[in-house]
Amino acid sequence: MISKSPFSPNNTLKIVKIKGINIYTSNVGFKKRNDDLLIVLFKNLATVSGVLTKSSIPAAPVKWCRKILNYGKCKVLIVNSGVANAYTGAKGDKSVAKVVSCAAKKFECKAKEIYFSSTGVIGEYLKYSKINNEVERLNDKKEKLFINAARAIMTTDTFPKIAKRRIKLNNRIIDICGIAKGSGMIKPNMATMLAYIFIDAKVKKNALDEIISESAEDTFNSITVDGETSTNDSVLLFSLDNNQNNKTITKNHINYKRIKHNIRLIMEDLCKQIVMDGEGISKFVTINIRSAKNILQAKNIAFAIGNSPLVKTAIAGEDPNWGRVVAAIGKSGEKISADKLKIKFGKFEICKNGCVVKNYNEKKVKLYMRKNKIEISVDLGVGKISKKIWTTDLTKKYIDINADYRS
Repeated sequence: MISKSPFSPNNTLKIVKIKGINIYTSNVGFKKRNDDLLIVLFKNLATVSGVLTKSSIPAAPVKWCRKILNYGKCKVLIVNSGVANAYTGAKGDKSVAKVVSCAAKKFECKAKEIYFSSTGVIGEYLKYSKINNEVERLNDKKEKLFINAARAIMTTDTFPKIAKRRIKLNNRIIDICGIAKGSGMIKPNMATMLAYIFIDAKVKKNALDEIISESAEDTFNSITVDGETSTNDSVLLFSLDNNQNNKTITKNHINYKRIKHNIRLIMEDLCKQIVMDGEGISKFVTINIRSAKNILQAKNIAFAIGNSPLVKTAIAGEDPNWGRVVAAIGKSGEKISADKLKIKFGKFEICKNGCVVKNYNEKKVKLYMRKNKIEISVDLGVGKISKKIWTTDLTKKYIDINADYRS
């Protein structure tokens, strides 16, 4: 049994509702215990935008979503956990088609209005009949809450991930809610990570596209647990049309920036929860890169540090081994002037002008490394661009979890 993350929240948002959505969850046998199927039914067609894995070997459900994403309308969202339906060839594609066909018939909508995601073990075939049987008897099912939805999509997660914000626009209350899963195989450009965000406001498709693409870059594409990229990742943003009298929010709308900001905050909240539930972690690490010449340089160096096994194991051992940070920067492929480089752990200045600072006090830095939240800051001294990413340490528990994943 996987032990709960030390960052597991004490209070999970349990009573969260958004008008125009019906949520159903159940166990259909993909997992030995707990719900493994989520069905979200929209009262009216939702507008949808998303970002999907950049893996060159995407799972069958991802290929389907890529095909229909430009159309941008959704009646039903189906998610199963326990079986990834990845690297399953034509049989995997057929199983997606069977689920989509069944759902389209049941809910009287177009096939391209059915979104489907899977997460779990790669290479195992999806027994689509298990999902279709549940779809057929959905009328007899009791509606569930967002917390149930968050639990149904979990795999090696130790806690459900849910976030909510409420804003007031023109005397109207707007709710934004998101759920996510992810614990391992987390790396930018989507990893084994699913996230679904719902907003109770009518937002135009091209505005949604801009919101999610720009927000994903600084949230879901700015995290890493183990440097592994998966086949199944999907982050989807749904805009609900619950009131035909409400005006559509466009990029030029007076409240567009406010909505964009709040959706970004939801996405940041969810992605931090994913990192905090990293497999076997004991430390949550923020890496700040400052004074880079461009964003690509900043990202390359940030992830060179964040993905370094030597850096991560040093953090796990509470060892302020700043030399490993220097080594990671050096292997990033970016040309760096050692004389301009400055490194800090928390508030403690470690090195500058090409060497360790004269007043470096390792005893104090070691005490800082005992904290469960660590910050590493690197000033490159060559420009004005900054970048922040979130990562974890790497412990023996990570090996145990992944060695036993299929057992």
